[in-house]
Amino acid sequence: MRRSTFTVLALSLATAPALAQGGDATCPRDVVVAQSMQRQALDQLEQAELSDIAKSCRVWRRHVDTMRRVAAVYGRCLSGGERNAGLAQVQGSEKEFAEAIRTRCKGQ
Repeated sequence: MRRSTFTVLALSLATAPALAQGGDATCPRDVVVAQSMQRQALDQLEQAELSDIAKSCRVWRRHVDTMRRVAAVYGRCLSGGERNAGLAQVQGSEKEFAEAIRTRCKGQ
């Protein structure tokens, strides 16, 4: 699970647009912040101690929350293929980790 997610997130950061195309004047800044949040989430996943399920579950929950927030920015600020690709990547990651939480984090 982790390797494929890391690859997708790394690729999304490498191909993310330099400028946001949405009509909101704050979009360029918001996209940069969202990309930073996405990088930090990736770093946290890489550093997570998988042998401690309680810690892993906390990191996964933060990751899901972050991916939802990033998706909101991408949905508002990007357009066309960049929007579709960005949303597919962060929503796919969110779904993957939400499923891991449902199956592995019961009672955590």
